[in-house]
Amino acid sequence: MSAAAARPFQVLGVQQIAIGGSDKVRLKKLWVDMLGLEVTGTFKSERENVDEDICAIGRGPLKVEVDLMQPIDPEKKPAVHTTPLNHIGLWIDDLPVAVQWLTAQGVRFAPGGIRKGGAGFDICFLHPKANDEFPIAGEGVLIELVQAPPEVVTAFARLAQVSG
Repeated sequence: MSAAAARPFQVLGVQQIAIGGSDKVRLKKLWVDMLGLEVTGTFKSERENVDEDICAIGRGPLKVEVDLMQPIDPEKKPAVHTTPLNHIGLWIDDLPVAVQWLTAQGVRFAPGGIRKGGAGFDICFLHPKANDEFPIAGEGVLIELVQAPPEVVTAFARLAQVSG
């Protein structure tokens, strides 16, 4: 049986794109003022070293979040501004099951475990770099796994039926 057939969870779609910079005012000039994204919230965390504006593309359960991030302290880690495309977030239908299964397959997670993210969903991160103990990772890309709420799971299921 292939790993895909045994996978006990689904990646439903893109939940977010996170863009880092040294000045989120400059980021907002492009993404909000020029491209018309709507600011739907803010999030500030000393632990995550981030001050972000949460924006949205689209509406309803299929909207995609675009986080415009700057560091609280540019000298501290994580350095949310040093990689312009900071990370990509994926909707997951069952996050705890996904984390358990992926860990058993040798996928490396970043420290912190499952926790509440800036938009209020449970999240965790796949580490961008593999190691000997966990040989599978993001190959340089930080990947956020986000627990999809029921309405998102339902919307993606409906979409799959229409296109399938």
